[in-house]
Amino acid sequence: MEIYLFILFILFLTAIADLMVGVANDAVNFLNSAVGSRAGTRVVIMIVASLGVFVGTTFSGGIMEVARKGIFNPETFVFHDVMIIFLAVMLTDIILLDVFNTFGLPTSTTVSIVFELLGGAVAVAVVKAVGSGGGIPEVLRHINTDSVLTIVSSIGLSIVFAFVFGSVIQFLTRVIFTFDYEKPFRRYGGLYCGFALTVITYFIIVKGAKGSVLITGETAQWIRAHMFEILLGSFIFWSVVWQSVILLTKINVLKIIVLVGTFALALAFAANDLVNFIGAPLGALATYTLGSSTPGMDPLTFPMGGLAEPLRVNTLILLAAGAVMVGTLWFSRKARSVTKTEVSLGRQDEGVERFESSGLARGVVGMGISLYEFYTRNVPHRIRGWISERIDPSKQVSPPVLDGQPPAFDLLRAAVNLMVASALISFGTSLKLPLSTTFVTFMVAMSTSFVDKSWGRESAVYRVNGVITVIGGWFFTAIMAFTACFVFTIVIYFGNILAIIAVLALGVLLFVRTTRMHRKREAEFDRLEGERTVVVGEQERLSVIMRDAGELIRTVKDVVDLTYDGLIRGRRKRLRNAKAHAEDVVHAGDGIIRKVLALTKMSANHDRGPVSRYAQQIGSLQIICANLASLTASSFDHIDNHHHTPDKSQSEELLEVNQIVGGVLDRAAEALRKGSFEEVERLTKRMQELKATIRDFDKNQIRRIKAGRSGTRQSLLFLGTMAKAERIAEGALQIVRLYQESGEETR
Repeated sequence: MEIYLFILFILFLTAIADLMVGVANDAVNFLNSAVGSRAGTRVVIMIVASLGVFVGTTFSGGIMEVARKGIFNPETFVFHDVMIIFLAVMLTDIILLDVFNTFGLPTSTTVSIVFELLGGAVAVAVVKAVGSGGGIPEVLRHINTDSVLTIVSSIGLSIVFAFVFGSVIQFLTRVIFTFDYEKPFRRYGGLYCGFALTVITYFIIVKGAKGSVLITGETAQWIRAHMFEILLGSFIFWSVVWQSVILLTKINVLKIIVLVGTFALALAFAANDLVNFIGAPLGALATYTLGSSTPGMDPLTFPMGGLAEPLRVNTLILLAAGAVMVGTLWFSRKARSVTKTEVSLGRQDEGVERFESSGLARGVVGMGISLYEFYTRNVPHRIRGWISERIDPSKQVSPPVLDGQPPAFDLLRAAVNLMVASALISFGTSLKLPLSTTFVTFMVAMSTSFVDKSWGRESAVYRVNGVITVIGGWFFTAIMAFTACFVFTIVIYFGNILAIIAVLALGVLLFVRTTRMHRKREAEFDRLEGERTVVVGEQERLSVIMRDAGELIRTVKDVVDLTYDGLIRGRRKRLRNAKAHAEDVVHAGDGIIRKVLALTKMSANHDRGPVSRYAQQIGSLQIICANLASLTASSFDHIDNHHHTPDKSQSEELLEVNQIVGGVLDRAAEALRKGSFEEVERLTKRMQELKATIRDFDKNQIRRIKAGRSGTRQSLLFLGTMAKAERIAEGALQIVRLYQESGEETR
């Protein structure tokens, strides 16, 4: 039994790790609305969510059914089989969820645990079937197929129904209250708040109190028998209370609704999803207890039918799990990354997009445009005009800024997100459908942002691709969870202790690598986005943009150096890296351009001079980025196709030009970063020297062509490289000049 005691020890260590990676991913389900709408400071939001998690853990008394017998039939397995399945499940879950957290993608921890259990159970069933000469029927005998099919079918239903109902409710809410909702809210906001809180109350009762270790069976039965009276009384009470608050005070009741909804979803998460993280270890503990209490038990023959009995969990264990989850909420950077992904996909304004375009996303957007054109052709103009006026984002009142950041969307949408998600999850639970909270909350958030016209022509294709990526990730979760756990189970089944150590080492190695990768990705994104810091004054904005432009030009200089070195030496890997860095520079340049555009809006009432200079700054940035991308791409393609590298004379000329260009870029970057423009005249002379040098070298190249000492492709590359380097340096100098003029203007 020593090896099984070791497995049990490993399982409880992995339970802590799984709580951390699982909460980091699932936190988005209940933090998205409050964080996106800035319903409070981060500290306030985290306190409310933490209380919800702690209360929810006490409602988790009967949660272990899925992990023990929901997916497989325990009576068909023996002690040894079950312990290995649970160990493989936990190791797989940690690795899989950590990968999703690294890339900031929300996924369903319910789907992951279900398909991991399925993969592990199928693996052992296959081994048994092969050993006994049985076939597929023998494998299926071990699996609870009805439960698996119900869970799989609910995935599609969750996605479709959440998006449809979220869209309808958000549309009706906007038509009633509009984006400028303060006046209509004073008239009948109490009814809205009463309805919202009634839905949330029902959600707490259905998803939480039904399994609480603090509520007796008689109390729970009385609640179910008087549900209608409780909800009606709740609606009347909350409507009267909140209408009075709206009329008599200046309290923003929507903030309270959002925070209460956050508490409710956090409670439901802890009450229901806790099984995803500690269900397998507790199932293993129950297995070990059953086995060790039987004298002379043989692990290879002892049947596990006893696992079918109900399992109640010690409240102290639940509270300890709650403490780990709360700690993760407060300190996990990966949890913030997952939340950022969902908030950025639904934000009302434009900004740095976390996803690129794709053919599928373009097709979906094109179909949406066609449907809109059909709508405009067939709906009367008066009706369209009235609806457009009611759902006009330009009428949104600018909300106050908290923690230096503006809200991604308003409180009304946040309240709808929480209300609709609560209602759908409650309804699905009442029908005994295993809906995923992740599926529902994510799709509701996307549907409300869609109705609010957050997906405009400027951002639609990127956000649609983000939604497609997340949804695809859900199905990828199921496939990878099943496959990885199947493989791990087979490896551990035959490899025993050495296999366990090897898989543990693999998990630690992957965790270290993903942590580094996550830090790098988030640092890059924060740099591009500037963390959406609010800078009030035009001069302050200009200073920030100048520093960003200086950093960009310094990076451009490094990429040009890498390109010239790789080209002269014929180093394909260096050129490939230069090409990748050039793509990063292009993204960074787009971020600076967005900031310049925002600065242009601030200068709308100024003379044409500043606005014109800002337009020229954008043009110069685009020239630098476009020429750098072309320079690296053409150089890489030349070497990748095994063409001749530059000869000795060409290499010497390229190095000389690179030295002059590097000097121009260095001085330009320094001037922008320091906001000091004393060297503009020296830069101008240096630029003239560069142009003269390039003209001379171009003539030298023409002589080499006439003498037959340079091939066509070699000549095209040389001349093109010279021209692109000149344009990059000229663009940098132009930016310095323009910022000098802009700085003088704003002062």
